[in-house]
Amino acid sequence: MKITEYRTYKEAEECFSWDKVWDIFDGNKEQFNIAHECIDRHVGKGIAVRIKFGDGHSEQYSFAEISDLSSQFANALEDENIKFGDRVAIMLEPSLEFYVSLFGTLKRGAVVVPCFTLFGPDALQHRIMDSNAKILITTKDKAPLLGEVPIQRVITTGPVFDKWIKAQPTDYKRSEETAGKDVAVIQYSSGTTKKYPTGIDHYHRSVALLAPSAIFAMGIKEGDHFLCPSSPAWGNGLWYGTFCPLILGVGVGTCSGRFNEEILLQALEEFEINNLHAAPTLFRRLIKSGLIDNYKLKLEKISFAGEPMDLETFNYLKDKFGVSPCSLYGSTEVGCIIVNYAGFPDWEVKPGSMGKPLPGLDIRVVDKDGKSVAPGEIGEIVMNRRGKLFPVKDSAIIDEDGYYWHKGRSDDVIISAGWTISPTEVEEALLKHKDIEEAAVIGVPDKDRGHIVKAFLKVREQRPDLEQEIKDYVKENLSKHEYPRIIEFIDEFPKTPKGNIKKQELIDGSKS
Repeated sequence: MKITEYRTYKEAEECFSWDKVWDIFDGNKEQFNIAHECIDRHVGKGIAVRIKFGDGHSEQYSFAEISDLSSQFANALEDENIKFGDRVAIMLEPSLEFYVSLFGTLKRGAVVVPCFTLFGPDALQHRIMDSNAKILITTKDKAPLLGEVPIQRVITTGPVFDKWIKAQPTDYKRSEETAGKDVAVIQYSSGTTKKYPTGIDHYHRSVALLAPSAIFAMGIKEGDHFLCPSSPAWGNGLWYGTFCPLILGVGVGTCSGRFNEEILLQALEEFEINNLHAAPTLFRRLIKSGLIDNYKLKLEKISFAGEPMDLETFNYLKDKFGVSPCSLYGSTEVGCIIVNYAGFPDWEVKPGSMGKPLPGLDIRVVDKDGKSVAPGEIGEIVMNRRGKLFPVKDSAIIDEDGYYWHKGRSDDVIISAGWTISPTEVEEALLKHKDIEEAAVIGVPDKDRGHIVKAFLKVREQRPDLEQEIKDYVKENLSKHEYPRIIEFIDEFPKTPKGNIKKQELIDGSKS
């Protein structure tokens, strides 16, 4: 039985093994190409890409169109003497040119270096120099950001791009096949703790290992209309928002340009999306916009990643659409490891829980000595890989049913007067207060208690008694020892390009 044929969580738990992943692909561990598995083998299956643009217009392209155009792109790269393993940087919003460049580069056997369109010159130049990219694909207005950095060629979208690929054949034959172990993408982190982030190699075979997440956690099935609005310049938008549906022959939907709640809702309605994957922050923005009821939405599966989802948002989505949002949890280093199973009707989602590990993975919660903790005790999440424990640097507890519950970064956990306090738990309590829009909690040194809780809050409207009211609210609704003894009101949080709060900046600022 193929993994696409499992109908229940129990069946997956009993029957799945990682060797079975390869059964649903044309390639194998030795020979594997992402462009073929995502695009070429699905020619004839209809729409591959649906894009909603900021000006309201939309575009759709079939697997056949992307296959032909990406072959022309691959041939053009070969004419430019771009060889196997050479780097091609792509700095584009979702568009026809983006997907053609992405899959054309992979088809050639070159390596994609995704670059976020909001990068300034420092971030772009670092990636180009660090990766040794030979080609940059971008727009005419972004090209000057490269400055004096040496590069073989810059190709801008529009007439230059069109002329470059126009005369090329619409089929592409590689002189040699890509191996599963060949590098496909160099993914840079968002750089929240380092000025210049380090590129991490991802391989062609990596996309095969996404299949269980796509099928079990995101519930992607043939016939779905899928959308992920996350930028494909980042890991979640590229690997889960783009590759995951396409490897299964399911078209990907997305939005192009600055995020706008109404544009996204228009896309969900127009494209008849039934499977939506996004960050909790985005769902909160949709809810706060007050526009959801203006659209006829058909959501049947909802998944999220990047951060925990607060219970208010979870309950709203469940009540509104009759479906429980399902989380995916992992890291750049170990991939997706703990999930809720949107693909199975017999799976019970516990609101606020991370779910359980993917079948076949040995995931543990351990103490500082590497020993598994008892149910209900906080420890660090680790992955046991060939006898070696890889820390994920997040804390969690496992309940009596085997569900994992996120308790913040392992280095964020606050020990105050002997009490272990989860910043995430305090943040969730704060966000339930009617006047608080956003919250971030850290521990700061205290001579009496070791550390105490400090909360940074963005509120709708300040008033003289609000600080004490919030402290009393947390005492009453969470615990008397976990309330924030220090509160700092701020106008805006420092955030990464993906919208996550840069907590390290708050920590560093509290030290000064």
